[in-house]
Amino acid sequence: MKELFKQILCIEDVQTLMLFTFEGELAFREQSASLLGAAEVSPEWHGFIRSLEGIREADLIFDRERLYIRRTNLGYLVITMGVFAPAAMVRMNCDMVLPSLNQPEREKGLRKFFRKKPQTIT
Repeated sequence: MKELFKQILCIEDVQTLMLFTFEGELAFREQSASLLGAAEVSPEWHGFIRSLEGIREADLIFDRERLYIRRTNLGYLVITMGVFAPAAMVRMNCDMVLPSLNQPEREKGLRKFFRKKPQTIT
């Protein structure tokens, strides 16, 4: 998963990328290389993520930070960034990454040719 989000984390002023399940549990977290130290994930995220039910996309702007939130099939992707981060570039990279995040894993070897076909009852 780290490789999928590498492009997003390389964008200027992007600080942290987190993927939460729909229940609010942290599934993945990666911090930009430019930040020193690992900040802890606050327990308040749990309630915040659960309150996002039905939201597809959100861009929240504060005094010194910006949150970009995007719904996926796995949960919510939350990207923290500075106010000068290029939001359009972050959105574009999310548009490119999310389809591959939602893809089921491919079968390896010859199994893909010999799998059973579902039976239909007539």
